[in-house]
Amino acid sequence: MKYFLAGLLTIVTGFAPIKKKTVVVWQPSHQTDTGVDFSEAATCGAIVDAAMAAAPHFKEYKVWSLGRTDVHHANMGSNTVVEHTTAVINGQISGYAWELQQSNKQHPGVFIAVHNNGGSKRNAIWGYIHYGDAFESENRILAGRLIKAVSAVTDLENRGVLLDSTTGRNDYRCASTGKLSFYSLDEHVNTAGYRVLLEIGDNAESRALLTDPAKQKLIGEALKKELAAWLADREN
Repeated sequence: MKYFLAGLLTIVTGFAPIKKKTVVVWQPSHQTDTGVDFSEAATCGAIVDAAMAAAPHFKEYKVWSLGRTDVHHANMGSNTVVEHTTAVINGQISGYAWELQQSNKQHPGVFIAVHNNGGSKRNAIWGYIHYGDAFESENRILAGRLIKAVSAVTDLENRGVLLDSTTGRNDYRCASTGKLSFYSLDEHVNTAGYRVLLEIGDNAESRALLTDPAKQKLIGEALKKELAAWLADREN
C-alpha cells in the first residue's frame, strides 16, 4: 500500500516523495587536471566535507574515485564525455561509473554533484539539471536555491540554473531524449529522485575564494543549510 500511495503522490503532485530519513549523496569533482596550482578535486572535496560536517546531519555519503587504481579516469576527465564515463578501458569502468554505482547502492533521495567551472571568465556560480527529467521543475527549484545560498555568502555572481543539454562541450547523450547530457545527472545512470550539479566559481576568476579553507567551509555550510530548508519545505 505504501508503494501505491507513493506512486499516487508522484502522479498527482509531480514530485517524488521525500522520506524524513532522506539519503543524500554528494559527488565532488575528482578532476586534478584543472589548471596550474589548482586542483578542482581538492577544492570540491573540501566543500563537500564541510557540507557533510555541518548540521543538520542526514544519512549522507560522499562518492569519490580520487586515487583509485581499479578504474580509469579516477583523477581526471569530464562527466560529459563518453570515453571518461561509459567506456570500459582495459576491463575497467570509469571513475564516474564507479561513483554512480556507489551512489545507487545507497538509494539516495537527493544527489548533489559539486564542481568548479573553467574558462568562463566569470566569478560566478551556476546550477545544472537534466533535460527532460521527470522532476525537472523541482530540480530547478533545488538547484536555484542552492546557488542562491552560496552566492549570498560569497561574491559569486548567480548565473542561474541551466539544462545540461546546453553546454555544447560534451558528446555523452541521454538515451531517452538523444540530447547532450551530463552523465552524473542521467536518470538511466543515477537512480536518485532529485539530481543537481553545481559549478561553484571558476578555477581562474575565483581562485582566491575557492582555495581559501575558510571560504570552502562557508560554502559547504551554506549548501547544507539550504538543502535542509528545501527538505523541510518538501516534507511540509
